[in-house]
Amino acid sequence: MQAAAADPVIEFRDVSYRVGGNQVLCGLNLHVKRGETLVLLGRSGSGKTTTLKLVNRLVSQSAGIILVNGMPNDQTDVIRLRRGVGYVIQEAGLFPHFAVARNIGLVPKLEGWAQGRIEARVRELLQLVGLDAEFGQRYPHQLSGGQRQRVGVARALAADPEILLMDEPFAALDPLTRDELQREFLLLQQRLHKTVLFVTHDLREALRLGSRIALMEAGKLVTVLTPQEFVKSGDAWASAYVRAFGEGLESAANRGTS
Repeated sequence: MQAAAADPVIEFRDVSYRVGGNQVLCGLNLHVKRGETLVLLGRSGSGKTTTLKLVNRLVSQSAGIILVNGMPNDQTDVIRLRRGVGYVIQEAGLFPHFAVARNIGLVPKLEGWAQGRIEARVRELLQLVGLDAEFGQRYPHQLSGGQRQRVGVARALAADPEILLMDEPFAALDPLTRDELQREFLLLQQRLHKTVLFVTHDLREALRLGSRIALMEAGKLVTVLTPQEFVKSGDAWASAYVRAFGEGLESAANRGTS
């Protein structure tokens, strides 16, 4: 059964994840609304990336339930689940021996799309992420870091998934390129209205890109706030995070919603 428009697209219910004797996540309750960008914010080891990987079953929870469009994700065929979820990671994770066009068109090809339709989709997506059509013939090693990340986003969007999982996609880029891609992401999201779960340890990025921010610490969810609420919050953990990142954060929050 499809989720209604008002229902969460992704929902974690009392989710825990343990590796050996290490409790990575503990009792996570969280939902992602349709069309929003929910940012998972926290320091290294806080459980952000594990939370992301649980959605498309790159890892499986030790306890609890994860619902994707109202269905438990562990009761869904894992191949169908993953092909319906776009996934963007640092350094794009492109296949080095595939040209850009083949990288972008991989999932549509696996889905059985006709070649003409794949080629049209590749051209459309290259334009969408700000690359000329001739980039389709290049290989990943011939691209800059920013260009590879654009291709990574295009590949994630290729089969038009409702959900995007983004694991620090801009973290390895220089500050100017990172700023440019953040701006482009905001424009894309305004146009496409995808449901995005976005991992970062950078507060300014969270304030700029997030509809809401879920602050995590030591495998637990601390609080979920809008960017404006986060900056003004009296919550001890949120306040500490704000202080750690210095001044100018309120203006960053305002830019993120402009």
